[in-house]
Amino acid sequence: MEDSNGAEIKAPPPVHRRPPRPRGGGFTPEGFVAALRRRLSSGAAVAARASFAADSGDESGPPEPSSSHRRRDSSGDTSSTGGPGDFTAFSFRAAAPVHRKAKESPLSSDAIFKQSHAGLFNLCIVVLVAVNGRLIIENLMKYGLLIRAGFWFNSTSLRDWPLLMCCLSLPAFPLGAFSVEQLAFRNVITDAVATCLHIILTTAEIVYPVLVILMCDSAVVSGFLLMFIACIVWLKLVSFAHTNHDIRQLTISGKKVDNAPSTADMDNLQAPTLGSLIYFMMAPTLCYQPSYPRTENVRKGWLIRQIILYLIFTGIQGFIIEQYINPIVVNSQHPLKGGLLNAVETVLRLSLPNVYLWLCMFYCFFHLWLNILAEILRFGDREFYKDWWNAKTIDEVKYKSS
Repeated sequence: MEDSNGAEIKAPPPVHRRPPRPRGGGFTPEGFVAALRRRLSSGAAVAARASFAADSGDESGPPEPSSSHRRRDSSGDTSSTGGPGDFTAFSFRAAAPVHRKAKESPLSSDAIFKQSHAGLFNLCIVVLVAVNGRLIIENLMKYGLLIRAGFWFNSTSLRDWPLLMCCLSLPAFPLGAFSVEQLAFRNVITDAVATCLHIILTTAEIVYPVLVILMCDSAVVSGFLLMFIACIVWLKLVSFAHTNHDIRQLTISGKKVDNAPSTADMDNLQAPTLGSLIYFMMAPTLCYQPSYPRTENVRKGWLIRQIILYLIFTGIQGFIIEQYINPIVVNSQHPLKGGLLNAVETVLRLSLPNVYLWLCMFYCFFHLWLNILAEILRFGDREFYKDWWNAKTIDEVKYKSS
């Protein structure tokens, strides 16, 4: 075709128009099935089936196409993912099968230990706080605040200076044990003599504060703290004597002992020094070693948080004792005078606050206080306790508590 000037005019490209959809009786099942098959094999349908398989827990479903495949489909083939009449990725979710394999209920005996129960644990914590909060408010409304300073520190506390002097004199016993070990390592005394001297020192160390407490009419807290410190020193002295005895047997006498240390422990086979003894007496451990694993520095912010928690839980313990345990003990009858049922009822009333007090004492001492000491002294091994709450036997509880 030419124009008036003789130039050739190109014909416009043909426009492909979609034929109109048949109305009414023009519907053909064969055409619908063919269109359905094409869309089921498209990338959007594959992605939809993979997404639903992931939601339903079926691992056998087709994998989701990669991003490169999706980009290629979107750029090259627009008939499968684009267009106003095309299905989206959620087209066939209602038609996909839901029940694909045999599965147990989450709370059944076969599946209950294969999943996390953090939600149920949080619910139990909420219920526990709500129930005990109501009991605390009810107790305060009925009896008022019963905390008295005289129960802990009374007029006799100012006259407890003999207990203070006894506590300050306890370091003399570790120094005596150190002198015995120095003589034993130099072969000045025999092992038998060193053992006898250690027995005398450890016995005197535990009997001495008992006699001081019996002679003085001291307060409850003062006597408890003195005996608590004395028991710790006694246990440390026993470990100090046993460990150094084994070191002497391995290094000096040349005798064989049970559970001989490996090559990695040979650094601990040395005579005790005054510095190692002082660090051991202050460290949060009852097992003596010439050297311990140490941390690089002291985390001051973490240490302050632990001290604040320690003070809070110490106050909670005092509140439980004053507000619950002490009134029950004071108002209860003597077990031999009130009858068996009254005694059982008193014990049951004391059981719940005693459990809370014991848990607070465990967390306050074994976690907070020992971690505070370890952080100040840069003591590396912080495994002061194991998961004793998961123990199934009494022997396992003893092992995990040690």
